[in-house]
Amino acid sequence: MDDLYREIIIEHYKNPSYRGHLDPHDIAFEDSNPLCGDHIKVELRIGADGTVSDARFDGHGCAISQASADLLMESIVGKPLAEIRKLDKQDVLDMLGIELGPVRLKCALLSLKVLKAGVYGLGEANDDLIQ
Repeated sequence: MDDLYREIIIEHYKNPSYRGHLDPHDIAFEDSNPLCGDHIKVELRIGADGTVSDARFDGHGCAISQASADLLMESIVGKPLAEIRKLDKQDVLDMLGIELGPVRLKCALLSLKVLKAGVYGLGEANDDLIQ
C-alpha cells in the first residue's frame, strides 16, 4: 500500500495541478522551513459566500513538501474558510498516506502552516497552527 501512496506523492510532485499564481488573489502567505530550505507560497481566491473558489501554491523543496502543498490546495477548493481553519496535521498525513519521520513531517506540514497563517491573517506563521 505504501508504494501506491509513494506513486501519488511522486505524481503530485512532478505534475502538480495547483502550482502557479492567482492574479488577483484575496489571501497570500509564504514561509520557509529553515531546516531544509523548503519554501511555499499559497494564494487563495475567496468567493462572496466565504468559500475558496481557487487556490494555488508556488515554491521549491522536496517531493513531500511540494506534493503535500498540491494535495492540500486540491482539497480546499470549494470549502468554507471556517472548515479550512479546522484542518490539522492528521488531515495532511492522511492525504499523503505514509509514515513520516520528524524531519519529513516538517516538510509535509509546511503548506498547512502557510495556509492557516494566511487564512487567519497572521503576520507570522508558527507551528501552533498545525496541531
